Amino acid sequence: MMPIPGIYQKVAEGQQSQRKLGSVENPQKFKGQDFDDIREYCYSRRLLFEDDTFPANLSTIGPELLSKEKLNSIKWKRPNEIHRDPRFLVDGASIFDIVQGEIGDCWVLAAVGALTLHRKFLENVIPKNQEFKQKYAGIFHFRFWQFGDWVDVVIDDRLPFLNGRYLSVQPRSNNEFWPSLLEKAYAKLRGSYQNLHWGFISEALVDFTGGVQIQFILTNPPPDLRDIVKAAAKSASLMGSTTPGNPKSGNLELKNGIVQGHAYTVTDATQVEYKSSTEDLVRVWNPWGQGEWNGRWSDGSSQWQRIRPDIRNKLNVQSNDGEFWMSCQDFLQNFDQVSICNHTPAYLDFENPQHIWKMSTYFNHWVKGSTAGGANPSNIWKNPQHVIRVSESEGMKRCYTVSVALMQSLSNEHKYSPRWLPIGFLFCKVDSKGLKNGSQQKYSPQQVTETINSGLQRTREVTRSFMASPGTYVILPFTENKGQESEFLLRIFLKTEEIADEFSPSLSLNTPKSVLKRYQENSYEDTFAHYAKQSSEMDAEQLQRLLNDVVITDQTFIADRGAFALDTCRGILMLMDLNANGRLTLQEFGRLWKRLNMCKDIFRAIDVNQSGFLDGVGLRRAAQEAGLIVSEEVLNVMILRYGNLSENLNFSDFVCCMIRLETATKVFQNLTKDGRGVYLSREEWIQILMSS
Repeated sequence: MMPIPGIYQKVAEGQQSQRKLGSVENPQKFKGQDFDDIREYCYSRRLLFEDDTFPANLSTIGPELLSKEKLNSIKWKRPNEIHRDPRFLVDGASIFDIVQGEIGDCWVLAAVGALTLHRKFLENVIPKNQEFKQKYAGIFHFRFWQFGDWVDVVIDDRLPFLNGRYLSVQPRSNNEFWPSLLEKAYAKLRGSYQNLHWGFISEALVDFTGGVQIQFILTNPPPDLRDIVKAAAKSASLMGSTTPGNPKSGNLELKNGIVQGHAYTVTDATQVEYKSSTEDLVRVWNPWGQGEWNGRWSDGSSQWQRIRPDIRNKLNVQSNDGEFWMSCQDFLQNFDQVSICNHTPAYLDFENPQHIWKMSTYFNHWVKGSTAGGANPSNIWKNPQHVIRVSESEGMKRCYTVSVALMQSLSNEHKYSPRWLPIGFLFCKVDSKGLKNGSQQKYSPQQVTETINSGLQRTREVTRSFMASPGTYVILPFTENKGQESEFLLRIFLKTEEIADEFSPSLSLNTPKSVLKRYQENSYEDTFAHYAKQSSEMDAEQLQRLLNDVVITDQTFIADRGAFALDTCRGILMLMDLNANGRLTLQEFGRLWKRLNMCKDIFRAIDVNQSGFLDGVGLRRAAQEAGLIVSEEVLNVMILRYGNLSENLNFSDFVCCMIRLETATKVFQNLTKDGRGVYLSREEWIQILMSS
């Protein structure tokens, strides 16, 4: 998608500075360290940053991770001491960049592997503009989600080595260092490398996304698990799975190639035609970077010879890179749980994925003598209450409608044995008939008609999903014992009656960026030079002559005085003018040229009768082809603004309409990151309105 025009960019920059502290764009500074300030200080003084909050000594490793002899043998090296040409990234971040080291942090690396598959999540964790060639000062930073906020973690680039080998994750490429640096930042967040030695992939998935994680026990899976996993793969969810085992038994590799007590990344799920029937397959990756399943549907198995050659060639990539396919049946027999994480649990609604899920977030406390009622039935209703309502239309169907995620304070970790305070919640349907809105602040146990108890779990977060029928529900978070104090974060995900726009990017294969990639910026330099009269910039009158002489060359585009008017050209120029100076540079014109060619192709394809116009249906389809979202309300505004008396658009109006729609979409994305509100000052509002 094109950059924001200059006048909009100024407003966007002002808005970004006001965004909520703790968002991805404005994260909390972990331990008060500001990456930009520290890098600037060190770079200007030709210093390499040394992080005294996570120093290159044994406290950072942890006293119990290794024997004293090994701990004393650890050496710390910067990337430029390891390779003469260190790079942060080589050809982007890939799951195959990762090879697990001596630390048992497969749960972290399996989550990182899942992260690399989905750029929308990856770019939140790994900020851009970090390299060894530009302003290098031995400092890097990464972002993680913690208890409702994003935090920015700063590290120096000194990495631990034991006997000449990486102690932690080893990059597959000798000069690529993002995996080792990301792992170090996560170790700092967790307190030490030792705290990465054995853990829960469910926690890492949430820390890397800020999403909701739902865990399925495979010894007793839900009947629709196969559909859920396939829907999760299609919805770009992060998935990981573990095999039975415990830290004391170590990582025993079975004859079938599966490692016990180990975490894997689930990278895909599909269904293939096989033996006049179908077979459900799951693709899995081992963080060791090698070591694969050797049973049915493994790389060299005979099953691949009995499916269509084009499907086989696409799926059966034979390489000892740790990634392999297996049947869903074998997956259930060899793994004990699977975790799925996304911003919302929309994959649960696999039969009707168009519905929008909304999240409500509540920070609260269990307070001794007040709201810390504990889990005992006699006092459990003294705990905090949170009320939700499931609508009639959605609740009538047999499908998941509610997910609840209860997270305890992160300060509780290691305060309790083992590790976390036991927590849980009641999910109660209550009878609210006869009550006026707002007439009752709290419900009583006598009003309960149904109850589901999550049970006490000694985990950081307890998550459950429910097929809730229509009605009013109360959620009561609790600890094990009465009087136990702690903060908690409650997130409630509720499926709404709203339907996502049928042409939204999540349902369409097209995005503005992917569509525009088809149109190369070439063969326009001479045209620009001719109409700009050899100047380096082009004004609106010169643009008008160019568009009418060069673009309007087809009978399809000249109906109803379809030539480009001067006012239309001024509007187009304003939308493409990144510098806000009323002229187009060659580069800015190149972006316009791409969009003109796209509009010509789309207009011709839809106006099959060569009428020279598009109606409302055609305009909606055009927006879909361009990868842009158009609701019914927005479509009506577009037709009123750009259409004629018959509510049809000629080509010149269509071009201006499409470019403005793309610009408006981009401006909104840059003014808000939560997809909801944009708050403008009077001055900002007037600037945008007057430039429209």
